[in-house]
Amino acid sequence: MSARGRSWPVPVGLVVLSAVPLTAGLLRLVQLAGGPPVFPADHRFDGFPLPLVVHIVGATVYALVGILQLLPRFRRRHLTWHRRAGRVLAVAGLLVAGSALWLTLFYEAQPGTGDLLYLLRLVFGSAMAAALLLGFAAVRRRDIAAHRAWMVRAYAIGLAAGTQVFTEGIGGAVLGTGELRSDLAKGAGWVINLAVAEWVVRRPARAVRRVPAGAPT
Repeated sequence: MSARGRSWPVPVGLVVLSAVPLTAGLLRLVQLAGGPPVFPADHRFDGFPLPLVVHIVGATVYALVGILQLLPRFRRRHLTWHRRAGRVLAVAGLLVAGSALWLTLFYEAQPGTGDLLYLLRLVFGSAMAAALLLGFAAVRRRDIAAHRAWMVRAYAIGLAAGTQVFTEGIGGAVLGTGELRSDLAKGAGWVINLAVAEWVVRRPARAVRRVPAGAPT
């Protein structure tokens, strides 16, 4: 199988994982702008919806631009784009993490959630911001391996909302509903994503096939 054939499941999988939370977020923006009430009104954001808007827009940019950043083949062929998009991605990621912390600290908790989820959101929001800053510091000192590792971890945390769609669905079907069960199911989304990120970061690099000089490509 060609390298192109082996790599296509990654972006497709990431798009699928992002689809549900991004669609829900964009529909929420339409509703906030006066569009049809697709979801039940959430009065927590009536007075000051700006942090929610920043979170949704930042998450959309972060999820979609990040897909291309994580593709080695595309990254190698478009280094200039990778560097420029990386700056946009870092800003978008910090906006996502910062707005998530703001929403957690200064807005009423979502009904049906408990203290455990409150703590998890603070921990993983802070961890995402720290990973982005560490990744930026690593590329500044030209430590590309560390830069890649921290950016993969940050992206994994940011994409947990997609995984939580599945962990909550499976958790609800197997364990039933309840505040603690729901909090644990959401926490499982972050844990699973970070576990996958660590596997990606630590797996041995594949040997690159070198083409002899003058050979046809």
